[in-house]
Amino acid sequence: MLDLLDLHKKFILTHLHPGDTAVDYTMGNGHDTEFLSKTVGPDGHVYAFDIQEQALSSTAEHLKNTGCCENYTLIHASHHLVKDYVHEPVKAGMFNLGWLPGGDKSITTMRQTTLPAIEAAIDLMDRDAIVNIAVYPGHAEGDAEGKLICEFLSSLSRYRVCCTKVQILNSPTSPYFIAVETKP
Repeated sequence: MLDLLDLHKKFILTHLHPGDTAVDYTMGNGHDTEFLSKTVGPDGHVYAFDIQEQALSSTAEHLKNTGCCENYTLIHASHHLVKDYVHEPVKAGMFNLGWLPGGDKSITTMRQTTLPAIEAAIDLMDRDAIVNIAVYPGHAEGDAEGKLICEFLSSLSRYRVCCTKVQILNSPTSPYFIAVETKP
């Protein structure tokens, strides 16, 4: 069976290279931050955002334990504030929406900040860049968030970005992801 997480990362690897800049818009427990950090290597940089202190401490510990070089900046702020912290073109970004795994499920990403964060992420994209958005429609906010994101991305010019949705059709509440890519 298709592993969407592996496919999600394969999409990233077609754009992200050593020395690049990447953003983990929802750091969670640091697994995407680790992936991005190891991909860009010591000459690249990763910015990672989360509003929960628990996510920052969990990510910092995870990055240390997995041998990541210190090529990252962990930011205790909402992802919609990315332009306050990132001032260079970004080659890859990752959104893993929903709640912090192992955390308080009442704290989730919200449409009110996710959509402005995605708009900012697109504005920061370099040429030949990608932003992947993992959506979890199995709960009310996740379903509404996904619909709003799809509506917004569908309205963008295909000459500016290419937006691809990867979803298991016969499992409508399963997670899916959207890849937003710029041309080389």
